[in-house]
Amino acid sequence: MDIEKTLLRKVGEAIHRFNMIREGDRIAVAVSGGKDSVTMLEILLLLQRRAPIDFSVCAFTVEQGKFLKPVAAVGEYIQHLGVPWSYHTDNPSLKLLEDQPDHGCDLCSRFRRRAVYQIARGLGANVIAFGHTADDLCESLFRNILYTGRLSSLPPVTVSRKRDFRLIRPLIYVTEELTQGYIEAKGVPVVPCGCSMRTGTVRRGIREAIADWEQDHPHLRENILKAMSNVQPGRLLDTRLYDPETNPDLETENEKDEVAVPAAELLQIVNA
Repeated sequence: MDIEKTLLRKVGEAIHRFNMIREGDRIAVAVSGGKDSVTMLEILLLLQRRAPIDFSVCAFTVEQGKFLKPVAAVGEYIQHLGVPWSYHTDNPSLKLLEDQPDHGCDLCSRFRRRAVYQIARGLGANVIAFGHTADDLCESLFRNILYTGRLSSLPPVTVSRKRDFRLIRPLIYVTEELTQGYIEAKGVPVVPCGCSMRTGTVRRGIREAIADWEQDHPHLRENILKAMSNVQPGRLLDTRLYDPETNPDLETENEKDEVAVPAAELLQIVNA
């Protein structure tokens, strides 16, 4: 199917560009039950058959008490794919939900990350794959700018604090429109998280704002991704990166760039 080819191209480009997967890796795929992580798992399995290197894939799901229905259907689907899948209830997260039912996403994420490391260690994995998409990267960029005063987003590849895991995000060039189309075309079962239904959250507000802007400015998300791949430190205010002696006046060039066609290489990634 055309969506599958597009996903393979975009995920393959992300993996190649950032050297996400290496010979002998054992990848633990964090399956939340939603459309993005299930799509990621399927595409990684397709790439596994075609890759010139050898790596293995397993999957797991963390129960934090927020699924809107049982995840058994997702687990059965994953096992039908021939992938080992394990389901883990995180009791500290359930206690957190009981004690602080209105806790924010950041606290929940810290609890989940601790559980993920424990699970991945038990699975013998050295790589953990998360299903964050291009939409998540754009949202994270604006959230950090507006609420933490940092110019940063989700990294494509990083390592755990103890350096025992490599954390990868193969869907960084994939929009949620694509993952939604993929699961609908294949009839993949998904189980939404209750957090996705909450209104008035910072994340939802930023996502809705980007979607609203894109009504008047098509390809806005693609341009945001391009900006994250085209940083000009000398045009910002971080004195650790700024050197006026080696920072020529590029105003004329920048004015040209505003009307120029974006780099062909990146357009192949985000517009494929």
